Amino acid sequence: MSGTGPFWPDGSCAPDAGAQAKRCFEIIAGSLSSLGATLDDVVRTRMYLTSSGDAGAVGAVHAAVLGSARPAATMVVVAALLDPRWKVEIEAEAVVSGE
Repeated sequence: MSGTGPFWPDGSCAPDAGAQAKRCFEIIAGSLSSLGATLDDVVRTRMYLTSSGDAGAVGAVHAAVLGSARPAATMVVVAALLDPRWKVEIEAEAVVSGE
């Protein structure tokens, strides 16, 4: 999945970085599901944060959601994201069997 922002269908966005990370993973999980995959198939994530102070909250969500998959993970702090309300954006790579 390319960069996934933490927005709801109505365009709203939670103000909390942890809630934003959870929403990103919900979107990623839905996309994976449409391909017959799950979050357990994720092998790599990249998390972009606008503040290093949010690393603990985002990391905790990552661990809770992907704990059994244990993907390689990168977390970086950036100056800004596409929407100024966003505190986090997440990319995920998954390997899905072609059976």
